[in-house]
Amino acid sequence: MGSIAIAEQLARKQREISVSEFFERNKHILGFDSPTRALLTSVKEAVDNALDACQDYGVLPNILVQLERVDADEYRLVVEDNGPGIVKRQVSKVFGKLLYGSRFHTWSQTRGQQGLGISGAILYGQTTTGRPAIIHSKTSQDDVAYRIELLIDTKKNRPQIVRREFKVWEKPSGTRVEIYLQGRYVHGKQSVMEYLRATAIVNPHARISFLSPDGQRVVFERASTELPRPPVEVKPHPHGVELGILLRMAKETDSRKLTSFLKTEFSRISSRVARSICRHADIPEALRPRSLKLQDGKRILEAFREVKIMGPPTDCLSPIGELLIRKGLRNVVGRLRPEFYCPPITRPPSVYEGHPFQVEVGIVYGGDLPANQPVEILRYANRVPLLYQQGACACTRAVEGVDWRRYGVEQRGGNGIPHGPAIVLIHVCSTRVPFTSESKEAISPIPELVSEITLALRECGRRLKSHMNKRAKRAKTEEKFEIVRVLLPRMAEKSAAIVGRPVPDISRIITKIMNVVWIHERVVYEKRRHRTTIEVYNYTPTSKRFTLHAIVPLEALDSSSLSPKPSEIKPDGRIAWRLPRISATGSTAITYDLQGLEKGDYSEVELYVSGISSAQVVGADSLPGDWDLGVEEFQEEELMIDYDAPGEVIEVD
Repeated sequence: MGSIAIAEQLARKQREISVSEFFERNKHILGFDSPTRALLTSVKEAVDNALDACQDYGVLPNILVQLERVDADEYRLVVEDNGPGIVKRQVSKVFGKLLYGSRFHTWSQTRGQQGLGISGAILYGQTTTGRPAIIHSKTSQDDVAYRIELLIDTKKNRPQIVRREFKVWEKPSGTRVEIYLQGRYVHGKQSVMEYLRATAIVNPHARISFLSPDGQRVVFERASTELPRPPVEVKPHPHGVELGILLRMAKETDSRKLTSFLKTEFSRISSRVARSICRHADIPEALRPRSLKLQDGKRILEAFREVKIMGPPTDCLSPIGELLIRKGLRNVVGRLRPEFYCPPITRPPSVYEGHPFQVEVGIVYGGDLPANQPVEILRYANRVPLLYQQGACACTRAVEGVDWRRYGVEQRGGNGIPHGPAIVLIHVCSTRVPFTSESKEAISPIPELVSEITLALRECGRRLKSHMNKRAKRAKTEEKFEIVRVLLPRMAEKSAAIVGRPVPDISRIITKIMNVVWIHERVVYEKRRHRTTIEVYNYTPTSKRFTLHAIVPLEALDSSSLSPKPSEIKPDGRIAWRLPRISATGSTAITYDLQGLEKGDYSEVELYVSGISSAQVVGADSLPGDWDLGVEEFQEEELMIDYDAPGEVIEVD
């Protein structure tokens, strides 16, 4: 047979493959590679869609998840939300067409990005059970719900409606999806329950109800009525655009001049910057974008690197925030009664390949958490839990790269996942999260991402170490302090009464025994306010003068309650008081109120000192070396009291 005949024979076998047909045969790519994971992935995609719909609608989510066992390995999955619903003409396309959605071309933070999620779950259910999916949808303008049963025509990647009708539905609006699929329901890690628990932590504004196959009903009540700030859609940033994309954008634009094309199609490019780019690229400003050649595109990309362009805007991101992370953790993890909720860290926005991103980290420590196993790592991307491929994720790489021994946490060999009673929460939000695969289970370890996560972990680690040091130092001193401060004065009073003499002044004895500056904070919740008092006792033989620093949630601070007025307040909540000179055996106090927080949201004050050796202080740590001091520091001047010659005060320079 000649080569032409063979070529003709091969040509007759070649045909186009639809995306649905491809994923039907390669369902493992979407996360349907095992019955256990397939069930979890289906729940995840449906819940993500529901949360996004409620966010777009601006309502507090009420999500129902129901799993019913139909056969030994077949389940009926129901996910229902109170979102805006879907208009009739779009219902079949949203659920019955892969790579169809409104978020792929959107430059803002969203849970779904590819248009594969819920339609992929329906395709998996159809492939494994042969049953159609059942969709109910109702908008606020409809009197009844639109109900369809559909299959996916995998040859043509389009919906095939089996049945359609209108049904009475009492909900004002919302969507309900029912999928029959093969799966395996398990408990513990990488389970549906674990996913919903993790989702509730970073979505404290949502109420999630779960009906399990064994009849158990679990409700994760909302811990906050505050909706997340909706992210704003932005244009692509010049630093993240590649040559082919630039040329395609130039062909598709309606702009008639190159300068207007650059200004309207990209973020952070003004008229002045656009003209500067044209000069550096040596291209006429009036050139029609559609006439751009390959070499022109290369010169424009080079000009993007040479011209100073502001970083991308960050209002396209919607981080969870320190307060809501704490509320979410306390709401879901509180049953384990942790000893310490480390104040969460929200890093300033950063950029990779032109895409803005932001990292948040929180740590829960001690209490009933298991102490003899690796710490639990909760990974999130755009508020979505990541339960698989932990070892390949940027979050895990960052945790393993931190020397946790410096922060008092056991880590064998100085690398790897540490051991101890702790939960580490890591959230990455971005307009384009760089997942390692279409299943969206791990974040690619891009250096910029790993670096930011590492910085946040170290800062949280310092706060954890501060708590542990304070606890250990206070426990060590507490007994002596109790004896000296309480029992000795009582002994002096009793002895004086017995011998009929005046009560002696034992302050010099107390200071010689204690020889510390004792800082004690007290937080009392009453009348929906956290009333905070920080008392400073000088149990040393010299007067002390130093600066006390605290981290306070400014959004809840009643500034009128601050007493005394601080020397400095920074936007990130760092407050400094330059205390007046405290005489030996003297004391002073700082008070302030927080309002708008729930009981337990603020229980421990993070305190640091400067201008004094931390070795002399119990109850506060030395200021971290990377803390930018704005308060003018001073050398401590001490008043030495000579107890061998009472009444004589000698000033020492």
